[in-house]
Amino acid sequence: MACHHVPVHTSESSQGNRGRGVGLGLALTSALAFGGSGVAAKPLIEAGLDPLHVVWLRVAGAAVVMLPVAVRHRALLRRRPALLAGFGLLAVAGVQACYFAAISRIPVGVALLVEYLAPALVLGWVRFVQRRPVTRAAALGVVLAVGGLACVVEVWSGLSFDALGLLLALGAACCQVGYFVLSDQGSDSGAEAPDPLGVIAYGLLVGTAVLTVVARPWNMDWSLLARSADMDGTPVAAGLLLTWIVLVATVLAYVTGVVSVRRLSPQVAGVVACLEAVIATVLAWVLLGEHLSAPQIIGGAVVLTGAFIAQSSAPAKGSPEPVASGGTESELSARGTAT
Repeated sequence: MACHHVPVHTSESSQGNRGRGVGLGLALTSALAFGGSGVAAKPLIEAGLDPLHVVWLRVAGAAVVMLPVAVRHRALLRRRPALLAGFGLLAVAGVQACYFAAISRIPVGVALLVEYLAPALVLGWVRFVQRRPVTRAAALGVVLAVGGLACVVEVWSGLSFDALGLLLALGAACCQVGYFVLSDQGSDSGAEAPDPLGVIAYGLLVGTAVLTVVARPWNMDWSLLARSADMDGTPVAAGLLLTWIVLVATVLAYVTGVVSVRRLSPQVAGVVACLEAVIATVLAWVLLGEHLSAPQIIGGAVVLTGAFIAQSSAPAKGSPEPVASGGTESELSARGTAT
């Protein structure tokens, strides 16, 4: 029987390999796009724009672009209102507001690496609140991530970084955890999984509504957008930076991230997403002149190694094995929303 089906399997294998190759390319594109958000936003903040105003411009601009998707998936408003509200409040408004406020006070790479505590915090919730077991590999990954983070923030020097900046970055990680937990509770209902693009579109709309109240964009100095911002001594048009943030670091990053998860397993996509921190750190080094010390670079590598171990040890969806990252497929499809 196997001999009769060899050509079919070979064809399916070839198509599968092509699909995985495309998926990896999309995942890398998403990581690169997300990784460039902080590098583009920081010059705008240093030029005089409030971090909350930059977040509002990013989210509102992306919401306008994704509006046709929201119209097409308007049934989600009736079917999953709690998920849409949670995504908008936490994964969009909360994460991005905390992250952009953090990078106004601490280096981009450090803020993003602190945000990578989210998987560890999710594991803590799963293990101690939900009282579900976790794999040893996942626990090892968490220990490595926390230890590496200690090197990144140089705890031996008495937390030389701005304490408020670190707290804001930690707040971004906590907002990620809140969304993961909300999505995990909704995934057990047996209902059909909502289209991730629809969730993203409505999350952006909800986030825009929330941030409009909080950021009060009518008080923003709009003339700053017609000027230039300084990127490590090089003047760059503020409008160009904003366009990059909206179209590339938000819309393109979200869409490619979602499609990559559909072509790859959620675990593989999550591992590739870890490159976001590397990309953000390298871009900040090259474009903003934010140099990290040798211990910080080593610590960052350890953080990403821990995240890699935790992600790659995640069992397949529906497996009875202990959970590794606490993330369902629907969560992982939106994991790039951090930045």
